[in-house]
Amino acid sequence: MPDYQSAFAAALLDPAKPVPPGLVRPDGRAAGRRFDIYRNNVVASLIEALGEAFPVVKALVGDEFFDAMAGVYVRAHPPASPRIMFYGEGLAGFLEGFEPAKGLPYLPDVARLEHARRLAYHAADEAAADPSVLAGLDEAALMGARLALQAACHVVRSAHPVHAIWRFNATEDKSPVRPGAEDVLVSRPADAVLVQLLPPGGAAFLLALEAGEPLGPAAERAAAEAPEFDLGASLAGMFAGPIVRTISV
Repeated sequence: MPDYQSAFAAALLDPAKPVPPGLVRPDGRAAGRRFDIYRNNVVASLIEALGEAFPVVKALVGDEFFDAMAGVYVRAHPPASPRIMFYGEGLAGFLEGFEPAKGLPYLPDVARLEHARRLAYHAADEAAADPSVLAGLDEAALMGARLALQAACHVVRSAHPVHAIWRFNATEDKSPVRPGAEDVLVSRPADAVLVQLLPPGGAAFLLALEAGEPLGPAAERAAAEAPEFDLGASLAGMFAGPIVRTISV
């Protein structure tokens, strides 16, 4: 039975493979034509799901290119989970090696941002930490505090203007897209998913906190990357978000 299931799954996504042996209609006749229709519908449904999950990627390359590219992806990377809302988690990596898309080097990072938005949307609701916990701490205790971010938070770093590209294609803001690296925070502090451009050092700071580093060392990492990093402003933004889940002192 496992071998038959493997053969069925393989044939389902590859039109070059023959209909699995023994597959018959209820009346006992061969089900080849029905299987061909079924597998075409499965692939088409997965391509459609990718288009809904990555609308900006689709807008950047056009419908025809996207559908062809998605068809290659679907056959190479079938769903590993029944939770179709997360399908496409490997699309960014796939795009990095997809030769026809080499002329759009920012495309994988746009895919990462869009996937982060889906993860944020489906993340569990979490309460926000009370910033008053930090009040009254001396400097040593404050710098040793650990701040855990909510599960909906995702940092996307890019050598390209990934935030501006997403903003231009997904919102009413059509401000010019200028070259340059951009870091983005994706979060869901309330019901809506937010996509925010991070200031210099902001991504390094948040990633260090996410890795479990205390506040002081995390701020040092950010300042080493961007001397203009403002710890006070970053903390104010995090608690105003709010995106901090817990504070350990």
